[in-house]
Parts: sequence; C-alpha cells; structure tokens
Amino acid sequence: MSEYRVPGCACVSDAVVYGLEESIRRAKYPLSTTRSVNADLTDGIKALAQSAPGEGHDQWLTGVVVQFDLTFSNKAWVEAERYHFLDFVSSQSTMHRLARFDLDKSYNQYVDKRIGEIMRIKAAEYRSLEARTKQDPSEENQRDLREKYLELLYSNPAGFQLTAGMTTNYRQLKTIYRQRRTHRLPEWRTFCKWIETLPHSELITGKGGAA
Repeated sequence: MSEYRVPGCACVSDAVVYGLEESIRRAKYPLSTTRSVNADLTDGIKALAQSAPGEGHDQWLTGVVVQFDLTFSNKAWVEAERYHFLDFVSSQSTMHRLARFDLDKSYNQYVDKRIGEIMRIKAAEYRSLEARTKQDPSEENQRDLREKYLELLYSNPAGFQLTAGMTTNYRQLKTIYRQRRTHRLPEWRTFCKWIETLPHSELITGKGGAA
C-alpha cells in the first residue's frame, strides 16, 4: 500500500494519502486484456481524472483515500456536511464538552471579543451550577442545569472551532476544490490551498501539482 505524509496547513494536520499508485494501475483495466498493468501516470489516465464533473470518467479517483484532521469553524462545518463522501471518523463535541473548552483559543479572530466574554461567563455559571447539582441533585437543580447548558450551547458563535478526523478521496476533493477555492470563508480557501500540496494534485485541480 502506498502511503504519503502530506504537508499540513493552518486547518489540516496529520494527513495521509493511500492507494494512489494502486488506483492509477487499476484505472487501466478498461483498456487492458490482462491483469498486467503498471502504475505509470500516463496522459490518458490524467485525462480521465481531469474530465468534467458528472461524466464518470474520473471514477478511479475514489480509490485514492485521504485521511486527515480538520479544524473548521461551526459555520464551515455546516457547509462541509453537504459532501457525502467527506466522512467524519470522530470529532470534538460541543454537546459533551463546550463548558470545558479554553474559549480564548477556540474562537477564530472574527468573533467579537464581547461575545467571547459573555460565553466565558456563561461557561463559568454552568460549571458552578454543575458542582452545586452534584452536591444537591434535586429535580430543580437538574432542570436548571439542563436549561443553563442549552443557553450556553445555543449562544455559542459560528466562529467556534472544532477538530475532527476525516476520511475522503480524490474525487470528492475534486468537487470541493471546484466549489470552494474562491469561497468567502477564508478557511475554505486555506483548505483548497492544502489540496494543492497533495501528491499529483493536478488530478484534482486540473493544473500543475506536487509529484
């Protein structure tokens, strides 16, 4: 199995690419009468990868698997979830741990500092009520604790950043790149810049890439 360590970027870390050579070789099966095919990246195989979306000729790119850790804001994660083959392996959770995050480090630079201060107060209030409820688990305290957590959760701004482990493939990255490389959110543009560092990224981007 081919494995690559890929340079990271501001939002991507611990990236690995699997199956590039194997998928290049298998892309040659339709025009081969034997199983004896090599992993040379020919112009014909490149042309298949760079075909227009929806034509189906780039199907072999699904065999090139990419795994990485991705740190995005809440706003970007909502948009990322539209991609069917960008799969979450596991992620940090606001539902379980929001009151425990270091909020000074969790918000991106676009979150108003006044909102950050409000959130720190709400998190502290929740932790205080949580400690009190452990001492006195009355129905009233438990109800107040649930309400306080929902208040904290729904007040959390879109600039809150979470990290998730992701699995995808070159074909899905091809779609993402075409749709997001000039996006208004800077993290999408950064992510697309990272895509350009992948091995033979020209298969994804349609232009010169890393070998």
